[in-house]
Amino acid sequence: MTAAVALAPRVRPAEGLRQSLSLSWRTLVQVKHNPMELIDFSLQPIMFLLLFTYVFGGAVSGSPGDYLSFALPGIIVQNGLFGTLNTGVGLSNDLAKGVFDRLRALPIARWAPLTGRIMADTVKQAWAVALLLGLGAIMGFRVGTSFAGLLGAFGLLLFVALAFSWISVLVGVLVREPERVMVFGFAVMFPLTFVSNVFVPTDTMPGWLQAWVHVNPVTILANALRGLLVSGPVATPVLQTVLWAIGILLVFGPLSVRAFRKRT
Repeated sequence: MTAAVALAPRVRPAEGLRQSLSLSWRTLVQVKHNPMELIDFSLQPIMFLLLFTYVFGGAVSGSPGDYLSFALPGIIVQNGLFGTLNTGVGLSNDLAKGVFDRLRALPIARWAPLTGRIMADTVKQAWAVALLLGLGAIMGFRVGTSFAGLLGAFGLLLFVALAFSWISVLVGVLVREPERVMVFGFAVMFPLTFVSNVFVPTDTMPGWLQAWVHVNPVTILANALRGLLVSGPVATPVLQTVLWAIGILLVFGPLSVRAFRKRT
């Protein structure tokens, strides 16, 4: 066992990627035996879209149809960021159940279990985005740009979700109880998503609050998706979003791997 652990850091990147894909597939196969794992990526986005469109749409934009064009990109962002919490919870559960104790005895890259978990949840995120866009189309939403814009919005959201997942991973490794991951997530994600222009235009807020909303990365991502899906500026918000995501990856990726090595 000691020899296997010593070999793990020397695994070639290509082999580590293959191992990540195998572990990712393991996580996805579990959905077949436990469909409830997909509920968080299905039921919650449907509820948010229906409730906000038909309850608040008339008050905010005059009609649910007009509000849908504004809110759907924002709800996709909000759901994508909240969905990253499932990565940390799932990882924390695996750690608590001793799953990684068995993997530790194998000559695999130490980052492969983390990457595998994130890749699997990114696939689930793709399902949630497709579900929201499909439901939005049934409710009357139409892409106002192009097919390239639709693909760009899809890819941008998944890239940002992948980056934010590393924050959730770090929390999942550091805490001992999976429930605390959700507590931390709600304490951080609620202010980020609700104090933004995800649900309402920025100019409806007090001036002192607008200063934060303008620099909030969630607002920037929502603006980018609106530009790609509906209309408006694209280049600046997309570039800013990509820079935010890269920064998060560079900071929280290494921190998560280091914490994981200490934990296992």
